[in-house]
Amino acid sequence: MASRVLRLAGRVAPKLALYNNTAVRQLPLQFQHVRTYADKVVKVPQMAESISEGTLKQWNKSVGDFVEQDEEIATIETDKIDVAVNAPEAGVIKEFLANEEDTVVVGQDLVRIELGGAPSGDKPAAEPKESAPEKKAEPEKAPEPKQEESKPAASAPAPPKQQTPEPKSKPAPAAAPEKPATLGNREEKRVKMNRMRLRIAERLKQSQNTAASLTTFNEVDMSALMEFRNKYKEEILKKTGVKLGFMSAFSRAAVLAMRDIPAVNASIEGPNGGDTIVYRDYVDISVAVATEKGLVTPVVRNAEAMDLVGIERSIAELGKKARDGKLTIEDMAGGTFTISNGGVFGSLMGTPIINLPQSAVLGLHATKERPVVVNGKIEIRPMMYLALTYDHRLLDGREAVQFLVKVKEYIEDPRKMLL
Repeated sequence: MASRVLRLAGRVAPKLALYNNTAVRQLPLQFQHVRTYADKVVKVPQMAESISEGTLKQWNKSVGDFVEQDEEIATIETDKIDVAVNAPEAGVIKEFLANEEDTVVVGQDLVRIELGGAPSGDKPAAEPKESAPEKKAEPEKAPEPKQEESKPAASAPAPPKQQTPEPKSKPAPAAAPEKPATLGNREEKRVKMNRMRLRIAERLKQSQNTAASLTTFNEVDMSALMEFRNKYKEEILKKTGVKLGFMSAFSRAAVLAMRDIPAVNASIEGPNGGDTIVYRDYVDISVAVATEKGLVTPVVRNAEAMDLVGIERSIAELGKKARDGKLTIEDMAGGTFTISNGGVFGSLMGTPIINLPQSAVLGLHATKERPVVVNGKIEIRPMMYLALTYDHRLLDGREAVQFLVKVKEYIEDPRKMLL
């Protein structure tokens, strides 16, 4: 048995230790520090019931990088949201199994990680060693220019010969007429549309091709609402931490107007363009928010059960999530009515597009001071144009106009919203 141990030790490790007159194998130092870890293949995570694929937009790490547990490795772009891929455990990235801009499906192998590894500190030590020989090479080149300097000293008469042709070579202005030909930049750049933009384009064209869209306009005097806001905004901010804006007032006004015109909150469902009207006793308001990647519409749910402060708080939270790119599918699913505030960008008037399968969308615009007639006198009032785009298949013009007039009345006298 001892001879067998010796033979095995000779192939594996040259060092032996004696313990009770018995040869015992002692592994070399280099083998004692080596540990082996299992590989973990990270797959494309589940994104949502309606999303089965996406575009691998970018890798946030490189091969060989160490990642902590739950650290973000990659970003997958879908037609609705960006999905983060996180490391299930700590380890070192060994291999990418997909490239950026590839289309990946749920459950597809994405990256291989060696679990349990740790970042190595050997690389930074090698960098100063490489820079040292570069510094030594510089002084060797220094004596060479000294020999070159002695040669031009012997050829001192040469410079005057070179000075004589200089005035002859001065007619360089001949190149001036070439500049007008290069004025302006006529380059073209083609960028592939991201998935969200493609989906937005598809949905907008679907709305135009499906709904019988028509827009009605009105104008509202914002004096009373602005006075109401200026009077209570500081008190509400101190008490609740919510900044009172105009969106909550218009949302509340729309909810109250829907009690009289319920078709505004309804939708058409069924085959061949729809054959069934769905009426709802709840109101989920989609709030249009502009982001860098496109327009998104997170939903304020059960707005009919909220007061102004509750609606304003929900809108602020959803807006922040949208700008930070942290919206989820659940935040944007559903919605029975949409409010789009183009006035924050200075829009004076526009015609919003219906967000199917909804039947209407309310467009808000910039508030501008204009001369209006009040009790037979001309006064300067802060005025806003309102636009309601509705599906004429479900809403008649009379109902649409009545709805917009009721919203106008609630805004011009906010006390009515408390009745």
